[in-house]
Amino acid sequence: MVQRRPWEVEDGLWERIAGLLPVIERRVRYPGRKRLDDRRVLSGILFVLYTGIPWEFLPQELGYGSGSTCWRRLRDWHQAGVWQALHELLLAELRAAGLLDFSRAAVDGSHLRAMKGGAKTGPSPVDRGKTGSKHHVITEAHGIPLAATLTGGNRHDVTQLMPLVHAIPAVKGKRGRPRKRPDALFADRAYDSDTYRRELREVGIRPLIARRGTQHGSGLGIHRWVAEAAFALLHWFRRLRIRWEIREDLHEAFLILGCSIICWRRLKTSFC
Repeated sequence: MVQRRPWEVEDGLWERIAGLLPVIERRVRYPGRKRLDDRRVLSGILFVLYTGIPWEFLPQELGYGSGSTCWRRLRDWHQAGVWQALHELLLAELRAAGLLDFSRAAVDGSHLRAMKGGAKTGPSPVDRGKTGSKHHVITEAHGIPLAATLTGGNRHDVTQLMPLVHAIPAVKGKRGRPRKRPDALFADRAYDSDTYRRELREVGIRPLIARRGTQHGSGLGIHRWVAEAAFALLHWFRRLRIRWEIREDLHEAFLILGCSIICWRRLKTSFC
C-alpha cells in the first residue's frame, strides 16, 4: 500500500473544502490559459506549509503548478474567507462528534522570527530585539485550537487575551445555540491582570490565571499545557516556525490553515 504524502489533499478533506471555494467563471470570448485544478494547487499550498520551501522553489514536476499560482490562490481564498470557513466547519463536526470540550480553555503566545519584516512585526524581547512576530492561540480542553491570531513580537500576551476570546467562532454541531465561550480559562503569569479577570467574568468566563510572585506548583499547569501542545503541532509545519511573508494576511492564512489541518487530523482519528 502506497502511503499518501501529508501535503496531498485527502478525499474527505477535499469534500469539505471544495464547497467553500469561490466559483470562477471562465471567460467565453478570451478564455486564456485553462485554470489549473484547485485540488492540485491546494496540494502545492500544503507542500509549502509543510516543508517551508520558498514559493519560487516549488518543484514543477510535482504537478501542483508554479509557486506564483499557489501564492495567488492562497491569497484569493484567504480574502474569500475559505480558511476561516473551513476551520469553523471542522470545529462544528468535532463538536457534533463529542470531541470538543468547552468546560475549559487555555491561552498562550509564542515568538517567531520575521525574516523580511512587514506589518505585525516588532523587536522581539526574547531574541535580542530582532524583528519578530507572535502567534497567540486559544484551545479547548484537549488542545484543539479554537482561534489563533498574529501580532508583532513586542506585543504583550495579556493584551491579546480578550481579542482571542472574541475571535472564537460560534461553533455549531449540536442542537440549540452555537457554543462560543468556554466555562473557564487557564493562563500563565503573563496574563496576570485583575482588569482582564474582570472582563472575562463579564462575558461569563471564570478566569484561572496564575499570579506573579507566587510559587510554582499551583496545579494550573495540568490544564495549561494543552496550549503549548497546540503550538508544538502548529510549528510542526515548517512555514509557521519562521515568518517569511512580508504580507501579514498571507502568514495569517497559513496559521488558520494549520489550525484547520490539526482539526481535520483529530476528526479523522475519530473515524477509525
